[in-house]
Amino acid sequence: MEWMIMAVLGPILLGLGLLWAIANNRRSRAQKQLTEEATRQRRAEEHAAAKAREAGVE
Repeated sequence: MEWMIMAVLGPILLGLGLLWAIANNRRSRAQKQLTEEATRQRRAEEHAAAKAREAGVE
């Protein structure tokens, strides 16, 4: 009888845990935009540094 309870409650609890994790892992639009802008800025800095190295200026 106990195994039947665990066989039913186990998947339910696992599903609830997964739903909670998915819901709490989502980012807001503002957070996504901030991340994208920081990534663009970082790539631009790396590109400028690579160009300077190619030109022989460090």
